Amino acid sequence: MNDRTQLFGWLAGLSAFVWWGLAPIYFKAIDHVGALEILAHRVAWSIPVTLVLMIALRKRILILTIFKQPKILKGLLLSTALISVNWFVFTWAVTNNQILATSLGYFINPIMSIVMGVILLGEKLDRLQWVAVTLVVVGVANQIFNYGQIPWIALALATSFAIYGFIKKQLEVDSLNGFLLETTLALPLAAGYIVWTVVAGQSFFLQTNLQTDWLLVAGGVITAVPLILFATSARKIPLTGIGFMQFLAPSITFVLATQVYEEPLSSAQLLSFVFIWIGLAVYLTQSIKQQVKKRKSRKVQG
Repeated sequence: MNDRTQLFGWLAGLSAFVWWGLAPIYFKAIDHVGALEILAHRVAWSIPVTLVLMIALRKRILILTIFKQPKILKGLLLSTALISVNWFVFTWAVTNNQILATSLGYFINPIMSIVMGVILLGEKLDRLQWVAVTLVVVGVANQIFNYGQIPWIALALATSFAIYGFIKKQLEVDSLNGFLLETTLALPLAAGYIVWTVVAGQSFFLQTNLQTDWLLVAGGVITAVPLILFATSARKIPLTGIGFMQFLAPSITFVLATQVYEEPLSSAQLLSFVFIWIGLAVYLTQSIKQQVKKRKSRKVQG
């Protein structure tokens, strides 16, 4: 793989994670609309956007082929439910001044994926990886201890996305066709909800103003484009590069929450973030060491 291809991969990846990090700006602009209606429009408008992008990228559309494979279809039904929950929780949180909670959730997510690997795949963790997991658990426990309640937004986002990623890795379907089918499977409910709210006079779409209409339609672009960029990046740069960049989005949302939208950050909350940041630093350092060791081993064998 040449340097130019890798550079394009890095730029695509950075663009995707910056896009996701800045996404709360979009949801804040449309926070007068209910989270469920926003979700329905994200699903509905993602389909034409994805189809246009796939045609532009000359990707084969394999929906009919996938429908003939029950095992993959069942997996995608489950992943559709999980990503819908993830999108709804994120949308609700941002539109209800809980951006900081979403940042916490996506910082926890990588560690949640590690724990799932241990539980579901029987993977073994070394000492430093257990240290990373423990630090994140301490961070979450600190939130519970100081506020007397489970940080459900953060845990719901981290858990739903970790399980979603686990399921998608088990399915033999490319990311674009998988995403297209997920949104297609969710379309009947999404379209039905949109039609019902319009007919019942409870919709913001077509009944408020042109700006709101366009913002709801733009949900398709907001949802589909970063996924395309991420999928492009994942094929062109090392996994460690993706590992580093995935912390860019929650870092941006952390800054937006505290500096732009002025959400309160208590010392107890900050302490939770510190525990989790240290845990992630340990996790990343160990991951890099393992990758370097593998490369050296391959060179020796070669």
